[in-house]
Amino acid sequence: MVYKILIVEDDAGIAQAIAERAATWGFEACCVQDFRNVTQEFFAFAPQLVLLDIMLPFYNGYYWCSELRKCSNVPIIFLSSASDNMNIVMAMNMGADDFIAKPFDMEVLILKIQALLRRSYDFAVQAPFLEHRGAVLNTADQTLSAGGQKLELTKNEYRILLVLLRNKGKVVSREKLMEELWESESFVDENTLTVNVNRLRKKLAGAGLDGFILTKFRVGYLIS
Repeated sequence: MVYKILIVEDDAGIAQAIAERAATWGFEACCVQDFRNVTQEFFAFAPQLVLLDIMLPFYNGYYWCSELRKCSNVPIIFLSSASDNMNIVMAMNMGADDFIAKPFDMEVLILKIQALLRRSYDFAVQAPFLEHRGAVLNTADQTLSAGGQKLELTKNEYRILLVLLRNKGKVVSREKLMEELWESESFVDENTLTVNVNRLRKKLAGAGLDGFILTKFRVGYLIS
């Protein structure tokens, strides 16, 4: 399968450089041309991953991330020079799966893309359902059914829940979760893991699953 990457970057030089580098690794890349209609180009191209800048003409990347999350769980990586903690937290809260600060090394970007695609599209072939406390995680569509409702999960939220459920009753260290989520913890800010876990907890609590994920102070998380 040839994975398709949509590049939402208004700096034509950066966008073209990413597209060319991605092509050498066997990806099919498309650079957005109409920044008024990003979702329209998204549906026309049907990518498996989106690279998204924050500062864009007309509407910023947060807006487009929110719009895409209304209709798709496609992996989204933010690329931005605005890499302070506030922007990283905002990006992750909007549903992004990762954040890479500009300027970045092109090889690191490709490794991040490969890792996220592998997690997103290869992982769902394992056990189809995992159940706990009446909550059922469906690995086919990466959703959670609980309290009579179906919860849409981001790729990172799904991965966190899947790892914890597969290790039910055992404490999973933060380091282990970061390795599972991002392949190499050297590229990870611990804050992004905390943001994802907290966001997942809010979704679970909204479905009547308060306290579903427990914290072991300075160790990690568990489901018991």
